Amino acid sequence: MDRLDELQTFLAVLDAGSLAGAARRLRRSPPAVTRTLSALEARVGARLVERTTRKLSVTDAGRRLADDARGVLAGYEAAIAREEAGPLRGALRISAPLVFGRRHAAPVLARFLDAHPGVTAELVLNDRNLDLVDEGLDVAVRIGALSDSGLIARRVGEVRRLVVAAPGYLARCGTPGRPGDLADHEIVHSSSQPGPPEWRFGGEVVRLKPRLMINAIEAVVAEAVAGRGVTRVFSYQVAEELADGRLVRLLEPFEPGPIPVQLVTTTTRLMPARVRAFLDFAAGELGRLAVVGGRDARPGSL
Repeated sequence: MDRLDELQTFLAVLDAGSLAGAARRLRRSPPAVTRTLSALEARVGARLVERTTRKLSVTDAGRRLADDARGVLAGYEAAIAREEAGPLRGALRISAPLVFGRRHAAPVLARFLDAHPGVTAELVLNDRNLDLVDEGLDVAVRIGALSDSGLIARRVGEVRRLVVAAPGYLARCGTPGRPGDLADHEIVHSSSQPGPPEWRFGGEVVRLKPRLMINAIEAVVAEAVAGRGVTRVFSYQVAEELADGRLVRLLEPFEPGPIPVQLVTTTTRLMPARVRAFLDFAAGELGRLAVVGGRDARPGSL
């Protein structure tokens, strides 16, 4: 058995917090991960992880070995990086929100693949924030504040939440001048948003009585373009419609602050060269987008 593989599997168990989580991360079966961990414990001659039906806890011997293992693997990866100056190879698994992914992440990923023929990729589009470890993801695009403090993020820009409507609707029903005016307007609302139908403008909360609710944002935008009412969306979701005049931006003085767009990953340790290269490439490409980069963007670094 590969001794480095044993150490990598052991660290994956610790980082994931479970044998099942490590198996998903490594894309192996749980029994295979259990066998590898048991073989390492037999080789070391000590219990490294205490297993119960509820949780795993690392032993003192496990902590010492983990520190050494991270150093060994980091040295191995550094040596490989020095020796492997050739083309990038391997698979990437990327996640992004549905509309953002289709309009922006997919073209960026396609250009990266064009530049690196030895790399393959899967793009998972989902408006729900998928767990990177559970889903075996290398990188995810996240829009909004991060709830998982364990993720490492690179900020590539920002978007805003806009209130918009079609010119035809505004000609028929008038233009709201303040958030409270929305009570007198027809609303097209995204039912995929959790909680009651309401929009917040700083400290002001506007309770809505939507005329139409839809659980897919692209359909929400389409109905707004058709003049069905006022809606609220992320700026990148209506960039084309605003540019060609099919939608009009409303209540701009009352808009909430900018929302960060970030590329996230679980760790920078032992990061494969293809993942590092994609992060650098995607950060540059997304940061140049008018709908993301903007003049107020403040890119960060991993």
